[in-house]
Amino acid sequence: MEDRPRIMVVDDDREMLRLLKRVFELEGYDVTIAADGSSALALLGECKQDLVILDIVMPGPDGYQVLEAIRQGSDIPVIMLTARCDVTSLHKALALGADDYVKKPFRPLELMARVQAKLRRAKHWGERLEPTFYSHDLVIDFVRHRVTLGNKEVKLTATEYRLLSYLVHNAGQVVTPDQILKTVWGEKHSGDNHLLQVNIARLRQKLGDDAGNPSHILTRHGQGYMVVKQT
Repeated sequence: MEDRPRIMVVDDDREMLRLLKRVFELEGYDVTIAADGSSALALLGECKQDLVILDIVMPGPDGYQVLEAIRQGSDIPVIMLTARCDVTSLHKALALGADDYVKKPFRPLELMARVQAKLRRAKHWGERLEPTFYSHDLVIDFVRHRVTLGNKEVKLTATEYRLLSYLVHNAGQVVTPDQILKTVWGEKHSGDNHLLQVNIARLRQKLGDDAGNPSHILTRHGQGYMVVKQT
């Protein structure tokens, strides 16, 4: 029998925890819950998870701090729950490595759809790609999910890896922002250019790309982005 997907829900609202635990368990998920950031980090150290649903506003380590700690050693998908709708808060979550965000109040079915999409992409991403991609000093090993620049490994989040993989899969071709958003994040994010721009900027920074004159991820103004074909 296939292992059940393991997800962790972190929120200081205990009624929310009970509700989401019940909803996801009814759908066949193995659910771990934590009511604060310290408990979440301790539990993550004990048991591997496939995805984390993380509230931002919590006592003790808040969601941002927990996300930072997760990203120091893991690229698992993280979906942020937030009552904050301002651009600064969302930008901060994405800049720290969040894969997605859901605004409170939300419908459990909406969150379920986001979780299923993230897990599906994490599981099947890169199956049609060649085992290894080379471009200048950039090497992507799709078998090991390993990215190196020169001789140094580049640590990417799950979203950054999917974004880079999609661009590489279309190397030599310009892909539009909407094509990228729909493939990497899903239909619900069509038109969310801010989300894409933040992640492109962060990915370029990790790849040592000069935003004004990039060598790996090129911008075609008014069209989209492309990766140079392997040489």
